[in-house]
Amino acid sequence: MAVTEPTNTPPAAQTVAHEGILRRQSQRESAARTYARSLPIVPVRARGITVEGADGRRYLDCLSGAGTLALGHNHPVVLEAIRRVLDSEAPLHILDMATPVKDAFVTELFSTLPAGLAEHARIQFCGPAGTDAVEAALKLVRIATGRQGMLAFTGAYHGMTEGSLAVSGGARDVRVTRLPYPQDYRCPFGTGGERGAELSARWTQNLLDDPSGGVPKPAGMIVECVQGEGGVLPAPDAWLRRMREITAERGVPLIADEVQTGVGRTGTFWAVQHSGIVPDVMVLSKAIGGSLPLAVIVYHEDLDLWQPGAHAGTFRGNQLAMAAGAATLAYVRENGLAHRAAVLGGRMLARLQGLAAEHPCIGDARGRGLMIGVEIVDPERGADDSPAPADPELARAVRRACLDRGLIVELGGRNGAVVRLLPPLTLTDEQAEAVLDRFADALASAEQARTSAGPSQ
Repeated sequence: MAVTEPTNTPPAAQTVAHEGILRRQSQRESAARTYARSLPIVPVRARGITVEGADGRRYLDCLSGAGTLALGHNHPVVLEAIRRVLDSEAPLHILDMATPVKDAFVTELFSTLPAGLAEHARIQFCGPAGTDAVEAALKLVRIATGRQGMLAFTGAYHGMTEGSLAVSGGARDVRVTRLPYPQDYRCPFGTGGERGAELSARWTQNLLDDPSGGVPKPAGMIVECVQGEGGVLPAPDAWLRRMREITAERGVPLIADEVQTGVGRTGTFWAVQHSGIVPDVMVLSKAIGGSLPLAVIVYHEDLDLWQPGAHAGTFRGNQLAMAAGAATLAYVRENGLAHRAAVLGGRMLARLQGLAAEHPCIGDARGRGLMIGVEIVDPERGADDSPAPADPELARAVRRACLDRGLIVELGGRNGAVVRLLPPLTLTDEQAEAVLDRFADALASAEQARTSAGPSQ
């Protein structure tokens, strides 16, 4: 679909309907709703990167269902796969029983896995959300090892259920040991680069090997190759290889959370492939369902020690999601969209880094493939020897200005000050330029408004 600018003032009837739906949502839905607060639109039609609201305005969607829509909205191959299942009169709800649709999905998925895992893999279908797959992974390694503790990383995000939250960055659980996640811009050791990554690895190794360190041998380690909600922080490849060595040498299963990074998003089909590591467990959701709810864990057969029913769930057999997912996986693989994400994402990141030279409020622009983050800071409060502090207020202003210009983005990072771009992998060069043009204009507008308003109190 061609890039379309936001329409002019919508007809009064459309505006009234739009406002009425939003008002009823605020009256009826819970206080826990999130995206609806920052994105007050009512989507009624969508195709590719373009979303049309009930008020007639059109937007470029760089949220993509928080990374779920690898092919964008309503891609023809996805719709055709769903229609084929509907027209075939196949059962839509089959618990965990075998079907031709399920067999085709598993076959396609296994064909994309790192070779060292695919040769010895088992798959468990979980409840429909990624957080349930994380719960299954934690349970799997605890049963297999007979141990309880987990290693996780500062800044991590793994879901909203209790166990998933426990291994996420903001929670506190006595069974979870927090380890420093390396990053260049705000390195926990103050060095960044290879030195910071090496110190992080040494910290982990020494902690595990210190008999007085207070950390018993854990059941597993869970890691994101790129922290998404944590602020789009790509882990160094050499550091990931060290984590794989450290865990393998000590008999600690390594869990790679690929819920958001998988299916070509970072420029390889799976983010672990950048470093060449083979994890013991991969947690998969979001894009593997082709826009419909689906979550699985894939793991080495040696860990397959749980009893029947050890991790069950009614909605594990979503046939429409499996069909849509198989079609999406095949399309990404056959059309080289992972490589396309690497190339186009690199060009977008380079332009954003160039933009940073013109706008001091951009502290850092980073990412991998089409998973990009721009950290907004307050340069007036920065010190010479450390990064400027995050500016979540300005980041929110940038997000609002983007929406005013027909661009949907979201925020992440520890202070909610990282503007995140997750466009579909089908993004065209023209659309990429439109996204960056609108972002640059929004940034300049928000920055100018801040300057005109004077320093905040």
